This record gives sequence, C-alpha cells and structure tokens, in this order.
Amino acid sequence: MKLSELQRKDIVDIRNGKKIGKIIDVIFDPNNGYMIKFVIERSSIIKNIFSSDEVCIRFTQIKKMGEDVILIDINS
Repeated sequence: MKLSELQRKDIVDIRNGKKIGKIIDVIFDPNNGYMIKFVIERSSIIKNIFSSDEVCIRFTQIKKMGEDVILIDINS
C-alpha cells in the first residue's frame, strides 16, 4: 500500500467513534526501516487552543484497516 492511499483514509478512535484526523507523514525506525508511527493532522473538531495540530500514533495502536477508514485504539 502506498502512503498516498493511506493519506486518503480517515483515522477513527474505536472506543468513541470520533474522527481523529488524516495521516500526513510516517516515522520509520532508523535501525530496521520498519514503520513505527503515523503522524496525524487532527481534524478541526478535535483541535483546540491548547493542543498541537498533529498527533503521533504507534503502528501497534491500529486495530483494523478498511477501504476508507483506519480504526485505532488511542489508549493502547
């Protein structure tokens, strides 16, 4: 799967059904080249004055990848 295909998918928290945002970048482990994190641009609903526009999620937090959505457990 290409990064451009991942970037089209919505990221949704499986616990509350809220849209977190969209993938804007990937972080790789420099030692082995594995993907370890996605950088997510938060949706405008989640942004507030005290938080960053970006959040990182670990690859291990992904629970399911569908055609249009990636379900994550933000608390795992």
